[in-house]
Amino acid sequence: MQDFDEVYKLYLAELEGLTACTEEETRTLLSRWNQGDESAKTRLMEGHLRFITELAESYGDRGLPLGDLVQEANMALILAVGQAAKSGIAEPSEFEALVKTQVEEALEVALEEQQVSDQVGEELLARVNVLKDISQQMAEELGREATVEELAEKMKMTIDEIKDIMKLTLDAMSVSPDAEI
Repeated sequence: MQDFDEVYKLYLAELEGLTACTEEETRTLLSRWNQGDESAKTRLMEGHLRFITELAESYGDRGLPLGDLVQEANMALILAVGQAAKSGIAEPSEFEALVKTQVEEALEVALEEQQVSDQVGEELLARVNVLKDISQQMAEELGREATVEELAEKMKMTIDEIKDIMKLTLDAMSVSPDAEI
């Protein structure tokens, strides 16, 4: 498998071969796209890839790799081009404002989702570690392994919550036997 940075560098190299759309070309392409010309749609997207890539790069170092940000930006560009035809947008400034808004919204959502995912992972890890500690403590006190019911009572959680944490712990161990829990 190729290194992620290498794939991104290849993407950037391909962008060098694409010419950005001028204002007049964008106006012409929008007119053709509004009339159903699929080749105009393709050129509109290609001609704005560098623009959205620069937008995506401005969101770098905020929790997602650049490749993921560019991928989100590309999807937003596709949606914006489709929306431009539905809305009958004919002016380049309106189109570029739409693209910019769509891309920025998509990037913000992606970053928020990543942040939530990271927080959930951290909270789960904390619960796993507490369960491990309490389980060891109870085993010493009881002279045997604690039951799920006893752990649930001690941790003030439901039996199902304890089982879910145990299942996740076992799943993680089966995926990565060297992982510390």
